[in-house]
Amino acid sequence: MIAIHVIINASAGSGHDALWSAALAEQFRAYDFEPTITLAQGGAELIAAAVTAREQGVAIVVAGGGDGTINAVASQLVGSKALLGVLPLGTLNHFAKDLCIPLVLEQAIANLAHGKPVLIDVGEVNERIFLNNSSLGLYPDMVRDREKQQRRLGRGKWLACGWATLTALRRYPFLSMRLSVDGAQHARRAPFVFIGNNEYVMQGFNIGERRCLDGGALSLYVAQRPGRLGLLRLALRALFGRLAQARDFDVLLATDIEISTRHKRLRVATDGEVTIMATPLCYRIRAGALAVIVPIPAP
Repeated sequence: MIAIHVIINASAGSGHDALWSAALAEQFRAYDFEPTITLAQGGAELIAAAVTAREQGVAIVVAGGGDGTINAVASQLVGSKALLGVLPLGTLNHFAKDLCIPLVLEQAIANLAHGKPVLIDVGEVNERIFLNNSSLGLYPDMVRDREKQQRRLGRGKWLACGWATLTALRRYPFLSMRLSVDGAQHARRAPFVFIGNNEYVMQGFNIGERRCLDGGALSLYVAQRPGRLGLLRLALRALFGRLAQARDFDVLLATDIEISTRHKRLRVATDGEVTIMATPLCYRIRAGALAVIVPIPAP
C-alpha cells in the first residue's frame, strides 16, 4: 500500500468526526492507499500537519476542505517533492474546478489513484502563497465585516455578506496607489485591486475561470473609478465569488508587481483569507512550484 497523509479541515461541511474519518480511510484503502488522517481544527493545525508530512517525506499529501484549506496545506509543500491531492469539501472550490478535479468525494479519491501529477504556478505576496487570487480594497473589508457579524451577532454567512456589502457601499472606499508592473510605473485610485495566479477568462461561457495554471504570469485587474452603482456591482460580484467577471477593470499581465500606498499596512485577501501586511506589497509568480494530482484528460 502507498502511505499518504490526508489533512481535513474538520469545520468544512459537516459530519467530519471519528466515524466519518474511519469511513474515509476505508475508501482510500480500496485504492491501495494507507492513509494517516488528521482532522484539523483551524489553520494552525492544518499548517502543522502539512509541515509534519513534508518533513517525514510523505509522497502524497491530501488536503480536504475549501480553497483556504487547500492554500494552507499547499503553502507548506511549495518547492518540495511532495504531491498535493485535493478533496474539494468547501463551498466554491475554485481551485479544484480550474484543475478539473471532481467535486464528488468518491471521484476525487479515485483521481488520486488514477490521475497524473502536473506542475502548476503559485502566486506569492510578501512571502505568502496564493493558489487562486489576492485582492485589496473592497473585498478584504467585506470579509472582515462579514466575519465580525458572524462572530459577534451570530448572523448566517449570506446575511452577514449582505450587511457587509451595504457597509462597503456606505464607506465608498478608494485606495490611492502606485503600481510597478514588471518595472513599468502606473498610478491608480480605485476601490478594488485583484491579482490572479495566471489569467482569468473575461468573456464567453467560461468567464471567471482559468484555462491554465502554468502560464507563468500574474494577472492584475484594477477597478476603474465607478460610481455607487458600479461599486454595488463589484460588491455583488465579490459576494458571489465572481469578481473576475467584472468588465470595469484595467488588465495587465506580469511576473512581478509591487503596490505602494501611503498606508504602512493594508488588509490583503489571499484565497479568501484576510491578513494585515506591511507595504509595499511585493507580488511574484513562482512558476511550476507545486505538483498537483489532476485527472488524465479523456481522449
